[in-house]
Amino acid sequence: MNLYILRHAIATDAGTPGIENDSQRPLTQEGAVKMRSIARGMRKLDLQLDLVLSSPYVRARQTAEIVANEFKLKSEFHVNSALVPGAPEGKIIAEITKRYPQKNNILLVGHEPSLSALISKLLSGDSTLSITMKKGGLCRLNIDSLAYDRCADLEWLLYPFQLAELGR
Repeated sequence: MNLYILRHAIATDAGTPGIENDSQRPLTQEGAVKMRSIARGMRKLDLQLDLVLSSPYVRARQTAEIVANEFKLKSEFHVNSALVPGAPEGKIIAEITKRYPQKNNILLVGHEPSLSALISKLLSGDSTLSITMKKGGLCRLNIDSLAYDRCADLEWLLYPFQLAELGR
């Protein structure tokens, strides 16, 4: 299995007037434009995606929608509350193994620091490795048998500028 982990793109700042709840912060215009370039860059890497799972927060959902559109995966795009900030990282692994065991190429779209903790746990069995996921950054893990423990090998971790450059 290939597990792709994508941090949402650039969003409006917390405390922006008119946006009362953190979960409602949308992507900025710049964030949406950069994310479209990132999604094109992902496409040029010949990624094969079977499923896109996103946090329900607006900025993550918008990020995931851009990717799902680029990969023509609207029917395989689902919102999952296990990807909200602060949700136990093991919850999304349990969801995947229970609901999507037949999927081999899954993209998760969410937030920091949860994504870094998840990557760390899957790589080392401990959630304290120092991993930096930039907004729009993408990680690829190769997994033989998915478990909320050391089960993955790091294939790559790309910065958003690298992906955007590919998408130009």
